[in-house]
Amino acid sequence: MKMVFATGNSGKLREASEILGKGFELVTPAQMGISEEIPETGSTLRANSQQKADYIWDKCHTDCFADDTGLEVDALGGAPGVRTARYAGEDKSFDRNMDKLLDELSRKEMEASMMKAMGIEPRKNLRKARFRSVITLIINGKRHFFNGILEGRIARCKAGKGGFGYDPVFIADEYPEVTLAEITEDRKNSISHRGKALRAMAEFLQGLPAAGLI
Repeated sequence: MKMVFATGNSGKLREASEILGKGFELVTPAQMGISEEIPETGSTLRANSQQKADYIWDKCHTDCFADDTGLEVDALGGAPGVRTARYAGEDKSFDRNMDKLLDELSRKEMEASMMKAMGIEPRKNLRKARFRSVITLIINGKRHFFNGILEGRIARCKAGKGGFGYDPVFIADEYPEVTLAEITEDRKNSISHRGKALRAMAEFLQGLPAAGLI
């Protein structure tokens, strides 16, 4: 089954291809002649995911899917959230994004230490965080949504060379001694937020032929 995955991120494309497995051919917007940047102006992950999938469908009228993923840090009120990829600014890199995140959490911990010294009980688990992914799949013009969450915490410094995005600073509950950038791709895919959403989508797609929908 051929589908357009609304991404230019090679890491995401590889992850999706490995999880969906044989029987699915994923192509990028660029391969379909879409060179412009796909809009992401929604205020929620689901809105952004839907907006990207709708854009591909409107352009190509081809089965497609898009994801939007956000890193939510409790001590920062759920930030970066929908601004995960642009946390340090529109033209900044993920290295800058991670630097900003680590600096903000260090300040939060300093504030907590000052509060404790004053006899005020500070908020606990300041580094608690999660990745959340929402996938919008469009088949024959109809939308379907799939979700995935990975709980964990933010490390105190970057570690590891694998993965992409915020992986060097995220420690999953399933692997509490290392960051996502320090585990194998197979292990990451088995627990990842996007992996969970993709597996839910794959299960749905595998049931479509029996239902006579494709």
